[in-house]
Amino acid sequence: MKFSLSTKSVTEDNTHCLMVPVVSGKRLPAVTAALDRASGGSISAAIKAGDISTSHGKTLLLRSLPGIASERVLLVGCGKPDNLEPSQFVTILQAAGQAVKSLGCTNATCWLTTLKVTKRDQQWNLAMAVQTFSRSAYSFNELKSTKKPVARLKRIALCIDNATPAAKKIARRTLGIHTAIAAGVELARNLGNRPGNVCTPVYLAAQAKTLAKELDLKIDILNEQRMDELGMGSLLSVGRGSREESRLIVLEYSGAKTSVRPTVLVGKGVTFDAGGISLKPASGMEEMKYDMCGAASVLGTIKAAAIAKLPVNVVGIIPAVENMPDGLANKPGDVVTSMSGKTIEIINTDAEGRLILADALTYAERYNPAVVIDIATLTGAALVALGHHVSGLLGNDQQLVDALLTAGLESHDRVWQLPMLDEYQQQLKSNIADISNVGGRTAGTVTAACFLSRFAEKQRWAHLDIAGTAWVSGKNKDATGRPVPLLTQFLINSITKH
Repeated sequence: MKFSLSTKSVTEDNTHCLMVPVVSGKRLPAVTAALDRASGGSISAAIKAGDISTSHGKTLLLRSLPGIASERVLLVGCGKPDNLEPSQFVTILQAAGQAVKSLGCTNATCWLTTLKVTKRDQQWNLAMAVQTFSRSAYSFNELKSTKKPVARLKRIALCIDNATPAAKKIARRTLGIHTAIAAGVELARNLGNRPGNVCTPVYLAAQAKTLAKELDLKIDILNEQRMDELGMGSLLSVGRGSREESRLIVLEYSGAKTSVRPTVLVGKGVTFDAGGISLKPASGMEEMKYDMCGAASVLGTIKAAAIAKLPVNVVGIIPAVENMPDGLANKPGDVVTSMSGKTIEIINTDAEGRLILADALTYAERYNPAVVIDIATLTGAALVALGHHVSGLLGNDQQLVDALLTAGLESHDRVWQLPMLDEYQQQLKSNIADISNVGGRTAGTVTAACFLSRFAEKQRWAHLDIAGTAWVSGKNKDATGRPVPLLTQFLINSITKH
């Protein structure tokens, strides 16, 4: 989808659809009032008749209004005019995006971006509009035999209050960056939505190669022999029960000087997780194709950074495996040796993500990173604790954690810090190995992070548990592409520190 700044007056804009706000109270917003005057009071009459609610996200479509060039006017309820919270603004955009998508419009103009949002500026409004409308326009039908033709929304013009040359220049830069982020989100969603018989570890590596070729990135794909030579016994043990070969994907984007230490992103890439010998329940198991959404988010973030030409250095490391039950699969009670030399007692083979991340975190050390962030659909406990709205965040460096919290608020891809006290480490004790791969039923998200921290002791490290935010479950299951916006915003914020 293409985004631009609107250059036409609201009454003369011949777009397919105008999206304009209505608010509670007696006064209409200036832009809506202009339409109302031009149309002889059509909008105020609709409001007086009770045809449109001013509650957040309520919509009403009006067609062929006199005195207005646009074919349609979509009225969008925006609540109180002086008390609009960021989450409410996103709700408004989501409702508008879905309404316009259902109309089959190919172009539209949005005046909702001129609303005043609490503690946010015009650039944030533009960023949220690009992100939200891109998400609303997304559909995944590449595997359907019959594809119904859809008049997909292709162009949206966004409006700003301050139209000075300087303001327009900043706004266009914002549109460019967030269009790049939207492209990264779309890649992550496409990869996540593809089933396990399509998106295998080898396929994921091939997709990374294609991305590297398109964007002139450096790439290295480690096969099982090379990983074995490096001593990655923990990672390799997970894939032994599968006929699909494991891979370690390393993708490098260099947008800054070589002296700038890279941000290393480590993404869990379990392309299908049956649980291994500790087999998962059958109900909902098809959603375990989403267990590689951490990997997808790494590829999406690197794509966003490269398209936006961010002056940062990023290394993406993706351990890609399939976790299946087989005669060669890990068994509860097995002990494996990680690349770091630490031995791990496997109590539950369904706690496999941490086993592959352990070796990937050790491998990350060779890049002398400024920070390391791992992203993983790691624990059901994160879903229980935090639901679908925010991702779990833990780490060994509070400055890094705080930077991710800030980036989450700015991108509206929010995270919540959980404690990682030394007391939780005690739950990982093993009487026959250096560490156990699970810490019992309690504090599952925390003990999983504690496990990973044993392999990130030499780094400034943070862990994102996206088990509740990486996809939507149920009949309308769909990958979300999170946390690509969060990670890209973190990279943008890091630029000023170089």
